[in-house]
Amino acid sequence: MAGAESPAGCQAELEPVVSLVDVLEEDEELENEACAVLGGSDSEKCSYSQGSVKRQALYACSTCTPEGEEPAGICLACSYECHGSHKLFELYTKRNFRCDCGNSKFKNLECKLFPDKSKVNSCNKYNDNFFGLYCICKRPYPDPEDEVPDEMIQCVVCEDWFHGRHLGAIPPESGDFQEMVCQACMRRCSFLWAYAAQLAVSRISAEDDGLLLNATGMGDQDVSKPENGAPQDNTLKEDVPEHGRDSVKEVKAEPCTSSSSESDLQTVFKKENIKTEPQPSCRLQELQAKQFVKKDAATYWPLNWRSKLCTCQDCMKMYGELDILFLTDECDTVLAYENKGKSDQATDRRDPLMDTLSSMDRVQQVELICEYNDLKTELKDYLKRFADEGTVVKREDIQQFFEEFQSKKRRRVDGLQYYCS
Repeated sequence: MAGAESPAGCQAELEPVVSLVDVLEEDEELENEACAVLGGSDSEKCSYSQGSVKRQALYACSTCTPEGEEPAGICLACSYECHGSHKLFELYTKRNFRCDCGNSKFKNLECKLFPDKSKVNSCNKYNDNFFGLYCICKRPYPDPEDEVPDEMIQCVVCEDWFHGRHLGAIPPESGDFQEMVCQACMRRCSFLWAYAAQLAVSRISAEDDGLLLNATGMGDQDVSKPENGAPQDNTLKEDVPEHGRDSVKEVKAEPCTSSSSESDLQTVFKKENIKTEPQPSCRLQELQAKQFVKKDAATYWPLNWRSKLCTCQDCMKMYGELDILFLTDECDTVLAYENKGKSDQATDRRDPLMDTLSSMDRVQQVELICEYNDLKTELKDYLKRFADEGTVVKREDIQQFFEEFQSKKRRRVDGLQYYCS
């Protein structure tokens, strides 16, 4: 139609419309996320007195410890009380950390909540995250120069954050895995490849491209695959590492000839019938006896995968040497921390209406409930008009509603007649 404004043009000038339900749902989602991350940490007391906290929300202060200075981390309470106006980097959560706020790394600041701190916390571990840099690309997040939409995933071992595209393996859908181990940590903890073949969300099979390991998985030798599909290991048994294979060497009897004496045959039979002492079963050895692939990539793990790790004496010793004993602790997971936070918040969270009612007598309770129901009914009817007309509810509309509601309430109160007996 000539002279008419195009629908597309009208639509471009209109502001995006968000329903009240959308706002409430988004607010609830954000509140739940905050409860998950912060709920397990104390927002009022410095955590220093607790020693190295198993897991807590941490921050780094760029104002007090900028890049070039020593890295330092502060707890949730100190981020509010001591660094409220400073530029902070949110580190999400980290394990076994003691609050640094006000120690020797902070030259011009004393902790207001717990000033009597040691000069340094020698057991704390730091990385580039404490200067706002993440991943192997050492970039900030969010990165104003990065136009590629990509989520960040935290490694469960080193606790650094990585772009999904920098992990060497495409991440599964976020709901399909619980934890991730980055490329560098998989190289350092190479025994995990034996578990990955059975447990990882993206299974690493022998048909995948990568380094095919021998039956023990402890070396880098190739394993040939005969026609029947069984791995053929040509390595010498005498060169077997102590952990990962049976320490007893195989005894192979030479083929008997027709001239062998009866005593020689008896000796061979005795050797074959020798029984070794029963050893405690090792799940890692069982998995390493199978064929698996080692790749230069991150791995993604499902819920409760840690419970499948072997905890025999040799494996526990290995975990200690690699400084990863925390993998055997189910309470170490971020999920366990988040669930604790949600549980604590649910316990502390009380309905303000019920709190108010409990402090009133019976008559006041009835009056308040009636007022509440009137408000709910009138607000619902008022908002329904906007929904029927397809118009947006503005701030002044809500203000007008409450002014009219208060005016009606005053007229009702003024019109009451009181009689004295």
